[in-house]
Amino acid sequence: MISEIALVAAFFSLSAGVFTWLLVRVVSNAAVSYRRNFTAQAKIKLSDLFLTIEPEKLFMLNLAAVVLVFVFTFFLTGNLIPAALMAVLVGASPAVIFSILRKRRQQAFINQLPDMLQGTSTAMRSGASLNQALESVISESSDPIKQEFDLFLREVRVGVSFNEALDNLYMRIPLMDLNLVICGMKISREIGGNLAETLERMANTLRRKLEMEGKIDALTAQGRAQGYVMTGLPILLGLVLYQMEPEQMSLLWTEWYGWVVISIVVVLEIIGFFFIRKIVSIDV
Repeated sequence: MISEIALVAAFFSLSAGVFTWLLVRVVSNAAVSYRRNFTAQAKIKLSDLFLTIEPEKLFMLNLAAVVLVFVFTFFLTGNLIPAALMAVLVGASPAVIFSILRKRRQQAFINQLPDMLQGTSTAMRSGASLNQALESVISESSDPIKQEFDLFLREVRVGVSFNEALDNLYMRIPLMDLNLVICGMKISREIGGNLAETLERMANTLRRKLEMEGKIDALTAQGRAQGYVMTGLPILLGLVLYQMEPEQMSLLWTEWYGWVVISIVVVLEIIGFFFIRKIVSIDV
């Protein structure tokens, strides 16, 4: 009898050991794969933004932030579910940050584009070629338009065709306004028209478009502010109620029906914020 019990205990111990070993292997392989994918994607996105941060350091910083947020949230709430949710949000934050930085950089590029085109047109009217005009204007410009067109000129110098270099520029900055400029430059070079006049007209068109977009943003600013206020109001009200009635509000994350209520509120918040953004977003 004792030998049978010992045999069963040894079997379960061996099974637990094998399961633990398999779990560690799966988790370690998943961690290595996540790290590889994270660093590969970060390298591409950092290169697009002309940032010199090492992807490995960014990965370690993100990992440290995930651990700290998880520990802090668990210490604050005493519950694993909100701590895990916050850790997941922090882990996914680099992609959101990259997207925001890319949009800001593209907007800064478009804001600088009319002045760059106007300067290039003026230089060409004074007798310079297109490449010479671009070099003189870009040397006095600021980032990000200086970085992008400097890379464009370097590609042309090493033997890349002019049209292919323009296509590469559009791949890095895939915006409709830049596509309009690129198409105009290609057509003018092919048919032999007055490229300086074409660039000046495009600069005036883009400048008027940006002015119109600025007026629309100013008129819809109140709507966007109301969207942020209406989105943050339930969260602020929940914090106030938690300070007033902590025992009653704690049911939201200690009982299953509380998590159902939180899920419904979060879904409705996201839907409402999405519709408000769609209403106040007007394309020119």
